[in-house]
Amino acid sequence: MKRRELSRALRVPDEEYAIFRQALEQMKERRQIVEGPDKRIALPQISGQVTGVYQGTSKGYGFVRPDQAVAQGDLYIPAGESLDAITGDRVVARVLKRGRREGQTRYTGRIVEVLDRGDCRFVGVLQKGGRQWFVKPDGKGMRELISVGDPGAKNARQGDKVLVEVVSFPTKDYYAEGVIIERLGKSGTNKAELKAVIRRYHLEDKFSRAALHYTRQAGAEFDVEMEIAKGGREDIRDQTIITIDPEDARDFDDAISIKKLPQGGWQLGVHIADVSNFVREGSALDKEARLRGTSVYLPHHVIPMLPEVLSNGVCSLQENQGRFVKSAYMKFDQKGNVLATRFANSVISSTRRLTYEDAERILDGNRSGFDEKTVRLLKKMEKLAKILQKRRQKEGMLTLDIPKADLIYNERGQVIDAQPESSSFPHTIIEMFMVEANEAVARLLDSLNVPFLRRIHPEPDALVTGDMAKVIKLCGYVIPKNIDRKGLQQLLASAAGKPESFVINLAVLKSLQRAEYSPAHLGHYALASKHYCHFTSPIRRYPDLLVHRLLQAYLEGRLTKETVDRFAGFDELMELGRHCSATERNAEQAENDLRSLKILQMLEKRIGEDTLAVVTTITNFGLFVQLEKYLIEGLIKADDVSRIKDSRQGRGKRKLRQKYSRKNNKFAENCPYILGQEIRVRIAGVNPAGRTLDLVPVE
Repeated sequence: MKRRELSRALRVPDEEYAIFRQALEQMKERRQIVEGPDKRIALPQISGQVTGVYQGTSKGYGFVRPDQAVAQGDLYIPAGESLDAITGDRVVARVLKRGRREGQTRYTGRIVEVLDRGDCRFVGVLQKGGRQWFVKPDGKGMRELISVGDPGAKNARQGDKVLVEVVSFPTKDYYAEGVIIERLGKSGTNKAELKAVIRRYHLEDKFSRAALHYTRQAGAEFDVEMEIAKGGREDIRDQTIITIDPEDARDFDDAISIKKLPQGGWQLGVHIADVSNFVREGSALDKEARLRGTSVYLPHHVIPMLPEVLSNGVCSLQENQGRFVKSAYMKFDQKGNVLATRFANSVISSTRRLTYEDAERILDGNRSGFDEKTVRLLKKMEKLAKILQKRRQKEGMLTLDIPKADLIYNERGQVIDAQPESSSFPHTIIEMFMVEANEAVARLLDSLNVPFLRRIHPEPDALVTGDMAKVIKLCGYVIPKNIDRKGLQQLLASAAGKPESFVINLAVLKSLQRAEYSPAHLGHYALASKHYCHFTSPIRRYPDLLVHRLLQAYLEGRLTKETVDRFAGFDELMELGRHCSATERNAEQAENDLRSLKILQMLEKRIGEDTLAVVTTITNFGLFVQLEKYLIEGLIKADDVSRIKDSRQGRGKRKLRQKYSRKNNKFAENCPYILGQEIRVRIAGVNPAGRTLDLVPVE
């Protein structure tokens, strides 16, 4: 595009066009973009050498994602050309031309130098091959065996899960060599696998003495009556205020109150645990919470951001306990539009702790065992939430239907089954109210022009949206070329309740950029929100704690338009946002990894059983499907698909087999299944350590 076209596509206001042009000039100077003779802007062409992060595959080949985006995208590295690089390493690759295809030059690469190792420590199973000991790493990141010396130094035995540090990395001729750092236990046991995930993802599961000492002091100084006597907090312990959380919730950091206004509107009160009162900036505990960035919720195990004295004690809004909160009061008219907002430091005493199941029973008419005040409040909450939901959907909020499964455990902590996670309306009630509170705080901070850590969700990239459109088309749907939020809403609504719904929702999710923490004022695309931050979970998210501190400064009169330069600046917050986004991603990966392991351990005992699945990806080597009940992905190899087709076609068996084996044939173009199709599959092979599941189709 030319400059004006690009500015319009990015919706740059006319008054900011001069700044936009300056930004383009800076990007040209840095070779981040190029401008051709026709004045059209593009990404630079790939050069003779690129630097980036290597991603290997189980097939031996891999890709380098360049640090600086180029027109050709990721660089393909053929098998045998990766030097001793492994997934996550930062490398230098020489770019090689490999002919032309469809009028375009094809490039491959050869890694010539490893600049930085992504990781040197790996978790795996100790094995013996002849007289040599090896560690077979877990997961898909490091595929090669690691040769180790004397395992007896750490009392490790064959079949144990161990942590190994690599001292020399693998080449074409030699295994990687490593030293066992820690014996984690017998492979496959709950304790050993939990430790393995904690070590693999570098999770801190212990607090320092200094942080624990600070925590004990903060807890000991907690005195509700003394705080009220100081006059710094509103005492609203007599109001009906409830919490609604999952059955197995460990901490309770948000509570709700509602009043019907005389003129016909509503006053919503969202009361959030005042963690900033206990965790002072720069303290030993604050430094550790900042480093962790988030709590980690693993299956049957929590690694909290704050010690339990706070996270499960004086900060947790437990029933009938006086607790310090920051209250956000929002007044709405009858259509859910915000009329006014007020913030306060308060003391509450939660009237009732409800689970989502409790709330659903009450709303369904089963009020047995619940007091009238709680029932009336919940009915008001339901009515207001429906009004807010309708308003937000009209504004363009996207609601993706990505199913989740609740795992069912036995008394030994092993997964024995799964059931669909509840999607009852009480979940939506809490979601709507938390979003409104988050927006209210962000609007306040924006009105003061103070930099703060926002929760941003940029608009989807046009090229990625194009990939999404291909998937949608393969599912039999037609969408406009330039689809917007309204179009996405219509697409999701049209697919609701159909087998292809999962694939379409997944395609939309993949087309969207990932939400992250940043001071950049980009808004939140999926929520159709211009002002947004995280404020409602300071017990488990460090960015929320930072926002609480700014709100406290505002309530004390220290934060005004004239004093904003006394607080953290944009650059500092950018770096902190990157850190918090990274710790969030790492926590999610750890949770998904252990969850997948536990499901695969269960499926290992069910080889030969049949179940339903949905086709999610079709490649030339086979297709990936998602098991509907367990929501885990498995692979059906192309050969197994051809075999099932052979058995159906009888006399055409030899001809079909030849067809699928021809080198120039692409299975993806001849696959008898389509994306979104529901099929019956049989569990054929399970590798918990490698996190892989092999399936075959059933006639």
